[in-house]
Amino acid sequence: MIRVVTIAALLCLLVLVLYLPSAHPPERFLAQLITEHETTTAYWGDAPALQILSRALSVQDSARQAAPIPSSADSPPANAVDGAVAREMATVNQRLFSNAYFRSIDALLLLASFRFATLIEWLPWLLAFTVAVLLDGYIIRQIKAMEFRQHDPELFALYTCGAIVMVCATVVGFVVPFTLHPLAMPCVPLVVNLLLSRAVGSFHRRG
Repeated sequence: MIRVVTIAALLCLLVLVLYLPSAHPPERFLAQLITEHETTTAYWGDAPALQILSRALSVQDSARQAAPIPSSADSPPANAVDGAVAREMATVNQRLFSNAYFRSIDALLLLASFRFATLIEWLPWLLAFTVAVLLDGYIIRQIKAMEFRQHDPELFALYTCGAIVMVCATVVGFVVPFTLHPLAMPCVPLVVNLLLSRAVGSFHRRG
């Protein structure tokens, strides 16, 4: 069951992420980014909002440096044939990566980087809660083992599938061009950790 849910969720995620750039122009993602930055500024303040935006731009720059678009200026041609090939490749790359679909993907990744930076901004504040709920699930598991209580494979599968679906829904939330509440991203780790804690508590352990 867990494998089926994982594969289905990943396939739906892949289809949706590839479909969104074809359904929305790059201006839609950029306008959404501006709107969410203004909302974050009004909700959290100027300093956290600027830090989130700076981290998002840094992630975007790192991604571009990791996979740069090749150009004819990267390696000077040694002769006329190499120069012609380099110019032709540069023209192909320009046509490929400058169309509306790839520009929409670039804008989508920028929006996703902003929302991911929003999530990263509040992870240190949620660390104590994460440790507490996972420790609680581990203690429940230990107590069940000492009391020789039967484990619940159905509940374990249910909580695990819930966590997987929640993680995939979070990735979808990174890219959808709709306004999300500023508390939406910080609340995601809370729900995922609660589900994982219940899954750990229902997992079988021999006494």
